[in-house]
Amino acid sequence: MSCDVYVEAAPALVWDLVTDIGLPARLSPELQRAEWLAGAVAPALGASFVGYNSHPMNGEWRTVSHIVELEERRVFGWAVVDPDGRYGDDAPDPARPLATWRFELDPERTGTRLRQSVRIGPGRSGLSLVIDRMPDREEAIVAFRVGELRTNIEATLKGIRTLAEE
Repeated sequence: MSCDVYVEAAPALVWDLVTDIGLPARLSPELQRAEWLAGAVAPALGASFVGYNSHPMNGEWRTVSHIVELEERRVFGWAVVDPDGRYGDDAPDPARPLATWRFELDPERTGTRLRQSVRIGPGRSGLSLVIDRMPDREEAIVAFRVGELRTNIEATLKGIRTLAEE
């Protein structure tokens, strides 16, 4: 699933915003904060960061994200794993993430087309636990979660646009 927005700002400025791992916590209700791990201070392939999340139905949890795509001023992508085994995966593996997130930037007119996307799975997540409890409602559960994710992505994109255009 993905959403996009036109930002009247140069890709370099938008890039600085999307690679600030703490910024989404200011813009989206689910991510509460994020911190670099293992001495990392900026995005680099293989670098990782921890995210602290909260959701009214799922409580609080943490994730570890591994940067899996990085093209300067073009693509920033990370694979999210469950370091605590909360969702049933024995060993967190970025090759089997609970989700993969991505920002894409494309120069357009005098600004930037910014797209944010998420792919759920193939690893287990909070969504898996809910479906396990109500397998007959899987379609409705997935649709509800996709709607939440869309709302959060749209809030993040609008917030980035506002900051970039100020």
